[in-house]
Amino acid sequence: MLGTYRREDVTILLKDITGLVEPMGTKEREARIQSGIHYSEMLPLEYEPSPAYLAAFWDALERYADITARAAASAAQQIWERKGPGTVLVSLARAGTSIGVLLKRCFRKYYGADVPHYTVSIIRGRGIDRTAMEYILARHPAESLQFVDGWTGKGAIRRELDAAMADYPGADPGLAVLSDPARAAAVSGTREDFLIASSCLNSTVSGLLSRTFYRPDIIRPGDFHGAAFYSQLRDQDLTYDFIDTVAARFPEEIRRAECPAGGRAGLEEVREIAARFGIRDINLVKPGIGEATRVLLRRVPWKVLVGSLEDEAHLGHLYQLAREKGVEVVLYPLQNYRACGLIRDLADT
Repeated sequence: MLGTYRREDVTILLKDITGLVEPMGTKEREARIQSGIHYSEMLPLEYEPSPAYLAAFWDALERYADITARAAASAAQQIWERKGPGTVLVSLARAGTSIGVLLKRCFRKYYGADVPHYTVSIIRGRGIDRTAMEYILARHPAESLQFVDGWTGKGAIRRELDAAMADYPGADPGLAVLSDPARAAAVSGTREDFLIASSCLNSTVSGLLSRTFYRPDIIRPGDFHGAAFYSQLRDQDLTYDFIDTVAARFPEEIRRAECPAGGRAGLEEVREIAARFGIRDINLVKPGIGEATRVLLRRVPWKVLVGSLEDEAHLGHLYQLAREKGVEVVLYPLQNYRACGLIRDLADT
């Protein structure tokens, strides 16, 4: 079993590439990405959080466990109504994996159902892991699959799923997430852009797994997409601290969150931000609290846009990271999101 997730919680369909790929520093990796090398062909060095940032994580976990639990319960209810007891959860590694575990626990708590849960790789511009899809579809009907992720940013992964499922008749590309500020998911716990604490850290809240990897010299035909296992970080593993804390807050009764139809798509707001800041590539604009956190953790950040400079309750960990990294925090009239990370265009440096 790759990583520290428990076998009863998830079947991990990833190839172990531990020791086969040398992780790169942030600046070198960013330069390669912006020169045209695909991000999935490299692994980033893991950010080692400062004591102050770890304190911010624990604060965020305590502060947002309730809303995370309510969103998971609401999403599980909607999936049950769509798919019923035959549901097969397919989470998108790595951010979606712990969310899939939470949904699996919701099914057990509210419906007494022990549904299968797999985690697979999907990579922007490369598509879904076809070997993993073949593995799942050899065991389950296509219409039973429910794809799961943590949140939506611009909706890029939803569009990747839409394209990928054209090759799998009967498979529903609709994505289930806890937070859907982009208004791009088929199932969402809430449209609110709130902090899912697992977005605050990298492998140490994701089963000690790297982000997923695809390079043809290492991922051969018939292989699953890859991930490295950082077993040396076992004493820092907080995966089940996150999962167990949230699961302990599941409400006794599910109250579906209000997710009004319509409204402005997140992608439209992203394009406006790109135009306002002279950004040529919208892939350098990362909207939402989760995505802004990732920019500060593993990209070369330029600015962080926030809807408030005094929102410690929602954005305290972002303020902390920005201070540590010397990144400017800019007040901006965000509409769908509470925060947005802007990646530095290295062509301008």
